[in-house]
Amino acid sequence: MSHYKTAIHWFRRDLRLSDNVALRESINRSESVATVYISSEWEGDHAWTGPGRQAFLCGCLDSLDKNLDHIGGHLVFRKGDAVEELGRLIDEVEAGAVFFNRDPDPYGAEIEKKVRELCRSRGIDCCDFQGIVLHEPSEVLTGGGTPYKVYTPYSRKWLDLEKPECVETVKAIRSPSGLGSLPAPRIENWGLNFDSELLRAPGEKAARQRLDLAVKESIGEYAEMRNDPFADATSHLGADLRYGTISVREVYHRAEVAREAGRSESVRNSINTFQKQLGWREFFMAVLHHYPEVLETDFNADWRGLRWDDPGDGDKFVKWKEGRTGFPIVDAGMRQLKETGYMHNRVRMITAMFLTKDLHVHWMHGESHFMQYLLDGEIANNNGGWQWSAGTGADAAPYFRIQNPWTQTDRYDKEGRYVKRWIPELEKVDPKRFTKPPEDGRPLVSDYVLPILDHKTEREETLLRFKAHKEAQQ
Repeated sequence: MSHYKTAIHWFRRDLRLSDNVALRESINRSESVATVYISSEWEGDHAWTGPGRQAFLCGCLDSLDKNLDHIGGHLVFRKGDAVEELGRLIDEVEAGAVFFNRDPDPYGAEIEKKVRELCRSRGIDCCDFQGIVLHEPSEVLTGGGTPYKVYTPYSRKWLDLEKPECVETVKAIRSPSGLGSLPAPRIENWGLNFDSELLRAPGEKAARQRLDLAVKESIGEYAEMRNDPFADATSHLGADLRYGTISVREVYHRAEVAREAGRSESVRNSINTFQKQLGWREFFMAVLHHYPEVLETDFNADWRGLRWDDPGDGDKFVKWKEGRTGFPIVDAGMRQLKETGYMHNRVRMITAMFLTKDLHVHWMHGESHFMQYLLDGEIANNNGGWQWSAGTGADAAPYFRIQNPWTQTDRYDKEGRYVKRWIPELEKVDPKRFTKPPEDGRPLVSDYVLPILDHKTEREETLLRFKAHKEAQQ
């Protein structure tokens, strides 16, 4: 194993010192390590991110910078093309190797190919590691060596595989001195404004506190409570896993310790259900890896070319985005998203199916809107969730299984606590009225809109469209 006088660790989706394989290895194999984060150059609106996401990222980078400084290091900030900036840094420090953790997304993987070629052209080593997932897509395949397209058999294989252990937290680092660095990124760097306060504290310390709380309080009741949007009894670790302020290995193993110590079968089963959600995360990452075209079209080729409505025709799409559809559970979810950068997963399904099955708008428009607001916006999971709701994805809900927002409210928010939390103008309304259309044709209150459509009518329209398309393909 080679040893280097100076190496580079390239931070990407691993903004932490704990259980960071590439960073740990770079320190073990080098006298000094230049740590770098390279910001993207785009400015203004972006289809895959927004002000809240970038503000959270900036907070995570501030935290990482301070943590590195505390242990003797220094985080170098650069901006521009990652390959070009790494090439400059290689020359500046006369690096013998570049270390990084592999990105599961196709965009990241494409850049990695160029970095490997850069290292080959400079005659130095490129050392990449598995640090973002428990099992990479190539590890979880059918007996015939093909990718899984259905979650249940994938999850059985995924659960049976031995989970990698965490590596030791980095407690000391020596970095080259005198390296030029830009200031830490700020939201203005992308030409954005963010006037709100983040409701999720960014950084590694905050992520660990959320994990501690989840292990202590929420995951033991996860199976029972996860579908209650008002209780919101989930781990809230999505953004931390997205930016790597905590590792999925640590989350899994902390949960496993809690499961083995569970005081009842119910608690143990609940924690196992939580762990399977980590498997869902990696299932969708595997789908994106093996079928990158899902970002551009429907996973299920049978539904490509299905007729969808133009989102610019009328104002229904705008009303959906703003939480003004007249369907309380839908509007509550969309307002929660806009105000907090988060939406409860059950409500994500309800709002997504409403857009695709009631408004007949293609899932890609909703996918982009969610990515612009969700702090935990994970490309693979967001895409997988939207295609599941639309009925076009891997292991998707059948097209004829269309959620009724009124009955979903009755089932998951019977007392109206979630609706009233996010639609305060409905505070004094009997929650039973949230479970069916207004019978008198009048709004629930004067300053809340009437339903913009009839669910039963639009459900029938969706069934007709899917059936007609299916028949046309035969």
